[in-house]
Amino acid sequence: MNYWLVKSEPFKYSWDQLVKDKVTTWDGVRNYAARNNLKAMKKGDQVLFYHSNEGLAVVGIATVAKEHYQDPTTPDPNWVVVDLKPLKPFKKPVTLAEMKAEKKLANMSLIRIGRLSVCDVKEEEFNTILEMGGMK
Repeated sequence: MNYWLVKSEPFKYSWDQLVKDKVTTWDGVRNYAARNNLKAMKKGDQVLFYHSNEGLAVVGIATVAKEHYQDPTTPDPNWVVVDLKPLKPFKKPVTLAEMKAEKKLANMSLIRIGRLSVCDVKEEEFNTILEMGGMK
């Protein structure tokens, strides 16, 4: 299994909306590195759901429900989407400030490449964030 992080501004699409929808198409990604991460996602991979701009925190864990396919919001074949479904909310959101203060997360893509909307997450980083959020 691989681990990932997706970022969304809560006023555009929040964790609560994902829970309500039960599944969503993760569309609109227009960065090649983020697109390559979408292409690498496999069904069952776990995904940290991060609220950007407002909140600045990991708030839940989703899972990849469907692997990449053509982004229906554009005819350009270069762009893909995946389907995500919620797995569980964090007991305590893990803020960006807390992650930046944790030495084990210093090399995390979210911290090194802050503008990337879909990031890979190493297993150790994933587990550290779960611990910080009261999930382990």
